[in-house]
Amino acid sequence: MEINEAVLEEKERTGFLLRELFHRHGFSRYRMGKFEEYDLYSRNKDFLMSDGVITFTDTGGRLMALKPDVTLSMVKNLRDCGEGLQKLYYHENVYRVSAGADGFREETQVGVECMGRVDGKVISEVLRMAAESLATLSPSYVLEISHLDLLSALVDGVALDDGMRKSILACAGEKNLHGISEICRAAGLHPGAEEGLLALLGTYGPPRAILPTIRQIAAANGCAEAAQSLSQSVAGFMGTEAEEKIWIDFSATGDLKYYNGIAFKGFLWGIPDPVLSGGQYDALMRRMRRKDRAIGFAVFLNRLDRLTEKGEK
Repeated sequence: MEINEAVLEEKERTGFLLRELFHRHGFSRYRMGKFEEYDLYSRNKDFLMSDGVITFTDTGGRLMALKPDVTLSMVKNLRDCGEGLQKLYYHENVYRVSAGADGFREETQVGVECMGRVDGKVISEVLRMAAESLATLSPSYVLEISHLDLLSALVDGVALDDGMRKSILACAGEKNLHGISEICRAAGLHPGAEEGLLALLGTYGPPRAILPTIRQIAAANGCAEAAQSLSQSVAGFMGTEAEEKIWIDFSATGDLKYYNGIAFKGFLWGIPDPVLSGGQYDALMRRMRRKDRAIGFAVFLNRLDRLTEKGEK
């Protein structure tokens, strides 16, 4: 069936192009309802991008919610597939508190989820799809990739408790190296205790240029396996047109209660916030009593409005 792109709004056209991309990679569409029981979100509030959830009581007396997140619902409603692999994509609206906390907004997401036997090959494929998705949106993009197991190991080497760990990770996400040193001094750690962590966070750039340094840092801190996993995950970009668009940057963090392994964010020139975000979330699967491994990402179509507005000026 031919699609007349002239009659499609920009957001619809972009969503269609991304769905076509996912379909070519062998992903099947997953459709879901607008509602879930509120308990699902109340138990996993820190996984959500915003705290606010629109709730109502259904005719059976259950407290329901307009879904603020797609991944949680998919994890809840799908079954483990053991040695198999579920490759699914979605095009859904979610409902969240606006940035100014002055109300709720409806957002459109297009994304993919792989659940089951997620190995290095699957992780590499998802990363390539993330890069292709960004290229579909604009030729001026950057895909930032990190490895949370490596970051977590170095953070755990200095954090004395969970509160300190959260504070350090918050500084890591902001590239605030001075803030990390201040936290360590306030905790009474000896000067230089955070040296390995600061070296990791201060090392960022194209994989070919910085992977040797990352391997050295990882080996010195007993994390060689995580560095090897990171190297294998980005190897597929070497020698391709996308290579110069890929950066390793350990400020691409996620909540370590839910995420592990590879994490990544996608940026377009002219838009300050990431338009794509994803990673491995085996920890979330365990938390929700699932045995499968999982990785996925979402593209936030509403954030592309800024790109359109910029082009119209």
